[in-house]
Amino acid sequence: MIRLCDLVISFFGLIFLSPLLAIIFFFGLFDTGSPLFFQERIGRNERLFILVKFRTMRKDTASLASHLADSSAITPLGQFLRKTKLDELPQLWNVLKGEMSLVGPRPGLLNQIDLIEARRRHGVFSAPPGITGLAQINKIDMSTPELLAEIDANLIQELSVYSYFKYIFMTIFGKGQGDAANR
Repeated sequence: MIRLCDLVISFFGLIFLSPLLAIIFFFGLFDTGSPLFFQERIGRNERLFILVKFRTMRKDTASLASHLADSSAITPLGQFLRKTKLDELPQLWNVLKGEMSLVGPRPGLLNQIDLIEARRRHGVFSAPPGITGLAQINKIDMSTPELLAEIDANLIQELSVYSYFKYIFMTIFGKGQGDAANR
């Protein structure tokens, strides 16, 4: 049922939000010259996939987890996109393709060894990664890998259609938060 919800929401989301996506893309051309950001991430069953987002940092920024990145690398448009979570919208494509879900553990980077090991121990890789989830609405980021893996495991065990929509609405209305860059 959740996969069906993912398909319907991501399909219609991409269609109805296409004007907004085009506007952000256009302004991103002037902000960084390269409005989309592609990064290899770890998904379900530890399969690698390419996550797509709107770029919020300068193009020359190292590929690190956000909590390790320097906040001075975030562009003015990027600050707005992060605050409003609009930088996440291109991931609807990843959801439509089945690489992600709207709700699930945020996909980690290959260089986040502690997080990968903790997620293996807690069985987190049994579920598709998500755009938002229990950790995000509780402001738990990738800087605490063991806690994050525990919260992710709880999300997977307790995920229902009700909690799926609850986490989506909580994120849309300001409760969710991604990884913060270093100040």
